[in-house]
Amino acid sequence: MVRVFGIIVTWGWCPILITVLALLGVIYQWPMELVAPVLGVVLVIGLVVAVISAREQHLERSSQRLKQLAGYFNRRFMGSSSLSIFTIIDTLYNVDNPQLWDWARACDMSQRVFNTWYNSFIDRLESDTRTGRFSIYLRIYLNELWSANNLYYEFVEQFHDIAEKVEIPVSIIDQFNRFVMEYNTFASSFQDTIAELKRVARTEIEPPSVKTVSELVATKPVPKSQEREVKPSRTTHGGGYYM
Repeated sequence: MVRVFGIIVTWGWCPILITVLALLGVIYQWPMELVAPVLGVVLVIGLVVAVISAREQHLERSSQRLKQLAGYFNRRFMGSSSLSIFTIIDTLYNVDNPQLWDWARACDMSQRVFNTWYNSFIDRLESDTRTGRFSIYLRIYLNELWSANNLYYEFVEQFHDIAEKVEIPVSIIDQFNRFVMEYNTFASSFQDTIAELKRVARTEIEPPSVKTVSELVATKPVPKSQEREVKPSRTTHGGGYYM
C-alpha cells in the first residue's frame, strides 16, 4: 500500500490535483476564467516534472550500464586474464623471432603503466559509487573509459597488423579470435551506452569512435623449429614496433 501511494504521489499527483481543483471549482462555483489558468499551470508543472523524472531515470540506467561495462572490461581484458591482449602478446615469446620479442618487451613496459592507470580508474569509480558521487563525475568517467579503450585498441590493432605479416602459430591466432569475439561484444555495448548518454547527458563522444576488431585467418602452421618451448626472461627495456 505504501509503495502504491508512493507511485501515485510521484507520477499521479498532477491529474489528481487537477481533478480535485476542478471538482472544487464546480462545487464552489469558482469563475472559469480563474480556474482554467490555475489548471493549466498545474498541468505544465506536472509535464515538466514528468520529463525531468524520466530523464533522471534514463540517466541512472545509463550510468549503471557504464559502471558495469568498466567492471567487465577490467575483469575480461586486463590483468592476467587469458583474453587480455597483453597476455596474447606474451605468447609471441614462444615464436623464434627476436624482432617480435623486442616489440613484446615494449608492450610489457606499456602494460605496467596501463594497468596502474586503469586500476586507479576502477578504484575511483567504486569509491564514488559508494559515496553517491558517480553521477556528478559521469562525463569524466565516460571520457576516461573511452580514452582507456582507445589506447587498448591500439595494442590490439598493432598485434593484428603483425599477425597479418608474420607467420605465428595457429593456437595464438585462435586465442586472439576468441578475444575478438568477446571484445566486439563489449565494443557494441559501449557504443549503445554512449548513444544513450549522448541523448540524456549531452556528451561529446560519438558511438562510432569505439571500433570493433576483425578476426585473423590462419594461413599455415608455423614449423615446430620456429616455435620456442621455453619463454625467455622478460626485461623492462623497450623495443620498436615490428613492421
